[in-house]
Amino acid sequence: MKLLISPASPFVRKVRVLLREAGGTALVEEMAVATTPLATDPAILAHNPTGRIPVLIRPDGPAIFDSRVICRFLDDRLGARLYPASRLWEVLTLEALADGIADSSVAMAYEVRLRPKKRRFEPWIEAQWGKVARALDAVEARWISHLAGPLDMGGVALACALGHVDLRHGAREWREGRPVLAAWAARMEARASFAETLAPPA
Repeated sequence: MKLLISPASPFVRKVRVLLREAGGTALVEEMAVATTPLATDPAILAHNPTGRIPVLIRPDGPAIFDSRVICRFLDDRLGARLYPASRLWEVLTLEALADGIADSSVAMAYEVRLRPKKRRFEPWIEAQWGKVARALDAVEARWISHLAGPLDMGGVALACALGHVDLRHGAREWREGRPVLAAWAARMEARASFAETLAPPA
């Protein structure tokens, strides 16, 4: 199988972390593509008409996307058990919350990196950050006991989203006022699967 990736994407990183946690890197070849919302790599469009990554290309079936579908597929294929049945709905909800953080973080980055400075809409950027901040407050207040348990895909997704916030919006200092979440994130980033998938600063 082949995985189309861009190392800076938090959605790509979710899949790459899962592969490492499950010992499945030998089964999937990672292929980096250079793509932006304004210039999509043709290799992506050949398999995903929306032009979004990651995309998992299979030899025995159609390509799979988006990251949540790919993660469920690989978790099942590799027996990773990152979607445990005993708390499945909690895991899926936390993964959705984390992906929401990542969505807003990516949207903010695109607004700054792709739009000419004089045309940036600062209220929209701040509204996106408000979504991130509210979600992080909710994690600090209500999800810490879940994160204290065995690693699951909700935790993987959250750590990847936080990594993107650090990469693109480090000056926002999201750790202030969230000491427990900050300590958890530090432990996650020290895991081999996260250290190996850390995106280089741009």
